Amino acid sequence: QVRLVESGGGLVQPGGSLRLSCAASGSIFSIGAMGWYHQAPGKQRELVATITSGGRTDYADSVKGRFTISRDNAKNTVYLQMNSLKPEDTAVYYCTANIKQGLSPSYKYWGQGTQVTVSS
Repeated sequence: QVRLVESGGGLVQPGGSLRLSCAASGSIFSIGAMGWYHQAPGKQRELVATITSGGRTDYADSVKGRFTISRDNAKNTVYLQMNSLKPEDTAVYYCTANIKQGLSPSYKYWGQGTQVTVSS
């Protein structure tokens, strides 16, 4: 089975920084695109950033210039460096990974979510 385990969330003051990590484990043949979503209370889940297996990145307009997504393919891990955090960044953050197991088609897996709270 495949698991995505996130870490790095917490409480931070406005203007501060956090780094989220998400490690994939299990029976993995290959990993394609990886990404991060967030969901604030009462709102729909939104895409924050994505990164392809080749390292091409894309960001939501709201986080451009403040957040950086990266990955370590040897560790099956994706990161989200969040700088200049704002109260409106408060949300549960979920990582995703398109994972291929053996000859099966790729499937999009989700992590369990990690809470990020930006408050003074």
